[in-house]
Amino acid sequence: MCYDNENYRISDDREEIQLDVVVSLLRSSYWASERSLEAIRMSIENSICFSLIYSGTQVGFARVVTDFASVAYIADLIIHPDHRSKGIGKWMFGIIVNDSRWSSKFQFLATDDAHGLYEKFGFSGSNKLMSTKI
Repeated sequence: MCYDNENYRISDDREEIQLDVVVSLLRSSYWASERSLEAIRMSIENSICFSLIYSGTQVGFARVVTDFASVAYIADLIIHPDHRSKGIGKWMFGIIVNDSRWSSKFQFLATDDAHGLYEKFGFSGSNKLMSTKI
């Protein structure tokens, strides 16, 4: 699947993942700064991944771990600092949570920030764990 928004494109095609960019983005985060290259590769291989592309360069990433029957865990949503505060993260998150493969399933994520963003999509919770109602 591919979605366009002005100069940005979101794709779930694994071939579009720029591993070096994803590693750099994740290592700059508070939650995956020490994640090994092997762990990042394995997480990509075992997830549905979303790449945010701007002018041929990946500037964002997210992944979903799901059984396609009952649950979807949204993980590693990150946007390069130069592309934040433009509504791109909100657009990307909306694409992910509304994906028909898991939109009617129990969705959850774990986060220390951006609770206001996730609440706009029906997520609620306390501390790190947020979820939607089924």
